[in-house]
Amino acid sequence: MEILQIKTGIVEENCYLISNEENLLIIDPGEDALVIAEEIKKLQRKPLAILLTHTHYDHIGAVEDLRALYQIPVYVSPLEQAWLSDPLLNLSGLGRHDDMADIIVQPAEYEFDLKEYTLGGMRFEVVATPGHSIGSVSFIFDDFVVVGDALFRGSIGRTDLPTGNLEQLLNSIKTQLFTLPGEMPAFPGHGEATTIERERKTNPFFNN
Repeated sequence: MEILQIKTGIVEENCYLISNEENLLIIDPGEDALVIAEEIKKLQRKPLAILLTHTHYDHIGAVEDLRALYQIPVYVSPLEQAWLSDPLLNLSGLGRHDDMADIIVQPAEYEFDLKEYTLGGMRFEVVATPGHSIGSVSFIFDDFVVVGDALFRGSIGRTDLPTGNLEQLLNSIKTQLFTLPGEMPAFPGHGEATTIERERKTNPFFNN
């Protein structure tokens, strides 16, 4: 499998395209639907689904456009299904950016179970990594993990937003992510990729 990172929007959120020889998964299309679609066109793979690590505005802004363009389903944690259509919960309605319109996304077709999935020949496990938001999940593929806004290179996700919890986030990282092989690349919702070993050894939230 291959993974392509696309920075979207003014906050440079990372959308990921996960593909094998035939099919493709879209993870967290935050904004810039046309840019994402152009990259999908270059890959010449068939989009199968949109997977969401969580539902803050900067991770869902292009969901409706891409869902309509490709006629594909959306997967989300049941704990944040309602956030998709609520601008206060997904934070788009809090006036964080002057030119931001309220983001209202129609309900996701599927709600994640915490289990292993295989879509289009691509296998991944969904694990709960709350703390940044109550329904945050990470996707563990065979050779890498997509961690949303739980873990960053040298940092962790914010915990001062609604349903955020620092202790819960630290526990999520330690129990669900730091137990993975050290050499495994970790792809976050913002910034550059890292590895599990790098964060275990050098992340200041765990080495102070």
